[in-house]
Amino acid sequence: MQQRLVNITRHLKAVFGGSIGNLVEWYDWYAYSVFSLYFAGSFFPKQDQTAQLLNTAGIFAIGFLMRPVGGWLMGTYADRKGRKAALTLSVLMMSAGSLMITIVPTYGAIGLAAPAILVLARMLQGLSVGGEYGAAATYLSEIAPPHRRGLYSSFQYVTTTMGQLAALLILMILERWLLTPTQLTDWGWRIPFGIGAVLAVSALYLRRSLQETDSFRNAEVQEEKRGTFAELRKYGTEVRLIVGITIGLTVCYYTFSTYIQKFLVNTAGFSKQDSTLITTLSLVVFMLAQPFAGMLGDRVGRKRIMVIYGVLALITTVPILMLLGTTKEAWQATLLITAALCILSLNTSVSAIVKAELFPVNVRSLGVSFPYAFIVALFGGTAEYVALLFKKLNYEQGFYWYITACIVVSLVASMRMSGRKVQGRM
Repeated sequence: MQQRLVNITRHLKAVFGGSIGNLVEWYDWYAYSVFSLYFAGSFFPKQDQTAQLLNTAGIFAIGFLMRPVGGWLMGTYADRKGRKAALTLSVLMMSAGSLMITIVPTYGAIGLAAPAILVLARMLQGLSVGGEYGAAATYLSEIAPPHRRGLYSSFQYVTTTMGQLAALLILMILERWLLTPTQLTDWGWRIPFGIGAVLAVSALYLRRSLQETDSFRNAEVQEEKRGTFAELRKYGTEVRLIVGITIGLTVCYYTFSTYIQKFLVNTAGFSKQDSTLITTLSLVVFMLAQPFAGMLGDRVGRKRIMVIYGVLALITTVPILMLLGTTKEAWQATLLITAALCILSLNTSVSAIVKAELFPVNVRSLGVSFPYAFIVALFGGTAEYVALLFKKLNYEQGFYWYITACIVVSLVASMRMSGRKVQGRM
């Protein structure tokens, strides 16, 4: 009994330590998106709002382009030096990027150097996030009991969403109680990035106290076979499966969790304050749905609920977005976004563990990190930019069908994966 309590305590500490770092890191990443409505004018010449948002979305996409590089470097590092070492390094890089954004002068003060520094900061953060997903997914999968891997995996998106909610909460506090819109636009947008840089120090402390996983410590693998592309090429089918299931997931996720705030302002006509509140309420439900969806995956099969997600998303995405673009009621908008996110939770809750189970320990982090980061860069990081381009071309509904096409790809990949024997061993 005592040993069981010790094991439970150790697992809870590991989940908390790994997850709290993930929360801080994703808070830093999302702060850029949720505050871009206010700082867009600080880094670019005065233009119309959609054009400024296109510029900031373009830099958002550049950060994503660094994610495959981060997935490669950090995935290799995690497979060679350990999950703990990679998780610690990733939060250090994220903190440095946030600090740069906090102190960078505006376009009016230093001209084109301002967006150039912003690009450098986002590139550094992109490297960090590119390795974070694979390292965290691998760590959580390796500490989880076999019958609870879906539940443990779900905490990755719980903390990811908590990071975004923290950014939104700070925005709401600043908007509604502390600063005027003018103050937020002039200098208040720097506050969340400063907070993120400070919080990263506490996350760094927690991650340095983590225990390395038994799977990594006990793996009897030659050093030259750890975290190499030569080894990863042996798992080409598994890599292609990750590519397929990630395409629809990442486009849907960044549409309904990130771009949707701007969609509510720029298309539906809600105020910035109302769009923040609607997005926050929807994300709270999405966060709470993760553990339940993860437990459902443990019970009925993770691949099965990913197929269910694909079917539901396929038939609901276009109607939800069309209704959302015309509604003027905040409660209706909240229900529509919440419905889309709850459907998405069937995938996000278990996708990390599905990917981790495909690979052996010596290339698990690289196998999860690199293909995932590559596809997120191509499709997730550009989702907002593609949406705004369709709007600029006066064919916004084209983006709805673009999302649906991506969902079809993921559904096919999930159906092909159904019944496959898991390749990796925890």
